[in-house]
Amino acid sequence: MRTIHLTTPISKVDDLRIGDQVYVSGLIAILRDQAQKRFIEAKTMGLWVPDIEGLPIFHCGPLAYMDDGRWVIKSIGPTTSARMEKDLPILIRLSGVKMIIGKGGVSRNIADEMIKLGAVYCAYPGGASAFLLKTFRKVVNVYWLDLGIPEALWILEFEDLGPLTVAIDLQGGNIYSQVEDNVKRMLSKLLGGR
Repeated sequence: MRTIHLTTPISKVDDLRIGDQVYVSGLIAILRDQAQKRFIEAKTMGLWVPDIEGLPIFHCGPLAYMDDGRWVIKSIGPTTSARMEKDLPILIRLSGVKMIIGKGGVSRNIADEMIKLGAVYCAYPGGASAFLLKTFRKVVNVYWLDLGIPEALWILEFEDLGPLTVAIDLQGGNIYSQVEDNVKRMLSKLLGGR
């Protein structure tokens, strides 16, 4: 296991391997279901979308409010990526991102699509929102607030966001698949091959 520090924009992730611990500094796009849907629809129709190429996409929704003309973030926690996986390859292709951050991983089929598109998946542990806030620096921009605060597309600045664990790499390494395969083998052994 290696510890790697990256600064956005990120253009190259082919040297990352599953198990690597990654810390990211710079701008990160925060979005989930509704912002992903709007991004894909707008970009497909040739309409304007925020430029997030080279920014990691973090699946989460912040709890935020305005105070004296500026955004205050009270909590940021990862969202289960499986919720966004159906259209995730389309988003990666249209946006040019190379890293997805979330929790729970994605299915094998989506992981295979991500690999073809040159994007890795990094896991951030659920329940660590207070720790994550320590790495948050500022709100740079927010788009599509009509979707609601947690569903908008946010551009936030972080310093050493992490540790993120590379869970799906470009060489076909997939921590989630390894765990699933090990469980199936052990279960088969326990059940005597039934």
